[in-house]
Amino acid sequence: MSLILAQTPKGGGFWMPPDASTIAGDVDGLFTFIFWITTFFFLLVLALLVALVLKYRYRKGVREEPEYAPAHSTALELTWTIIPTVIVILVFYFGFRSYLHMAVTPPDAYEIQVTASMWNWSFTYPNGYVGNELHVPVNTPVRLILGSRDVIHSLFVPQFRVKKDVVPGRYNQFWFQATQLSPSDGFDLYCAEYCGQAHSEMRSRVFVHEMSDYKKWLEDASNWEKRMSPVQAGEMLVKSNGCIQCHSLDGNAKNGPTFKDLFGKDEPMADGSTVRVDENYMRESLYDPAAKVVRGFTVQMQSYRGRLRDRDMDAIIAYMKSISGNYKATTLPATQ
Repeated sequence: MSLILAQTPKGGGFWMPPDASTIAGDVDGLFTFIFWITTFFFLLVLALLVALVLKYRYRKGVREEPEYAPAHSTALELTWTIIPTVIVILVFYFGFRSYLHMAVTPPDAYEIQVTASMWNWSFTYPNGYVGNELHVPVNTPVRLILGSRDVIHSLFVPQFRVKKDVVPGRYNQFWFQATQLSPSDGFDLYCAEYCGQAHSEMRSRVFVHEMSDYKKWLEDASNWEKRMSPVQAGEMLVKSNGCIQCHSLDGNAKNGPTFKDLFGKDEPMADGSTVRVDENYMRESLYDPAAKVVRGFTVQMQSYRGRLRDRDMDAIIAYMKSISGNYKATTLPATQ
């Protein structure tokens, strides 16, 4: 049994991606045990089925066996009762042990707030930095506090073998401890609960760092305003807040109007009026999405009031101006 429940190789296997957390070995071991047990009984039943079909098939010239009443076999009944019972008890024991390991969070776990919305992941770190990718230190327990702004989502990291529903109106939590550094492009992070039209696009990445590298990354990431221009900061905020899940950058309409050439454009509204997209309109649309709705669209966006600061709004507006052919910025004349 110890061999069956042994951890899978760190490089992963035929069924599983790489093993990168403390709980992954338990999950893989139980999966492997159940897989081989079910495979054995499937082949056993199939072999008996084929053997009985061949033995009792119709053959011309062979006399039928006389009918007889089946005899009771206590040994047979005990065999097919005891063996499945033992297997089920083993599966329950190892499954419950793994569940307790997943459910009981270490008291010294590093805490990160996770917010899910259609269709974006947002991660808030202890120092207040917010990003749309998950960064964690290696060999450190990490607790994720999960909340949703709209519908049910489910956070799933295959390499960690952890998944948890994110339910609106309440908080869920789970923990993990990464045992391997992530590759340069990170580990996969998915939404595993169908949450609407762009569910398949609700993806992110998990990056696992050495503790010293993690502290440096968090410090650099938190000081983004000092190392980015307003346009660069606005682009980062648009992407990290999930805006491009509903608003394209290439001119194609999605669940909302495209951002391409939007700033400075005259947009027809659902009430028949026309509004020029300027700074005040953008601010109003982000803080009160239902105030002015573009014709042909419905209100699906949540308000960003309290989530975006004034300087965040300024950066987003600067970015929107930079990608709009309808806005012409005044530049200084060239020096003589």
